[in-house]
Amino acid sequence: MKLKTLLPSLREKKRYVAFEVLSDKAVSQNSAKESIANALLQLFGEMGMAKAGLMFLPDWEHSKGIARVNSSCVNDLKAAMALISSINGQKAIVRSIGVSGILNKARKKSVGG
Repeated sequence: MKLKTLLPSLREKKRYVAFEVLSDKAVSQNSAKESIANALLQLFGEMGMAKAGLMFLPDWEHSKGIARVNSSCVNDLKAAMALISSINGQKAIVRSIGVSGILNKARKKSVGG
C-alpha cells in the first residue's frame, strides 16, 4: 500500500537563514552547527528544537552557512544564535545575514552576491 503525500497546504513552511561566524580563527562547519544546535536546545528545550526542525545545508564557505528552519521558529533561531559567545573555546559571534523562503536567494545572501 502506497502512502499518500501531504498536500502543499498541509506541509510545514520552511525558511532558510543565512548566517556567518565571526572569529579570529577559522571555525569548522561541524563546530558551528554543534554550537548553534546546543544554543537552541538550551534556550527552548527538546520540544522547541523538535518544533523548529533545524537542518543545516552542506553550503559552507568563508565561515558562512545556511540553516533550514520552520517558519514559525525563525526568531527563535536568531535568538539562539545571538546567545553564542564562544565556539570550541575561542570567542566567536554568530550573526544572521538574512532570511529567505527560497534557497537560491539564501545562497546569494551567504556568498554576498
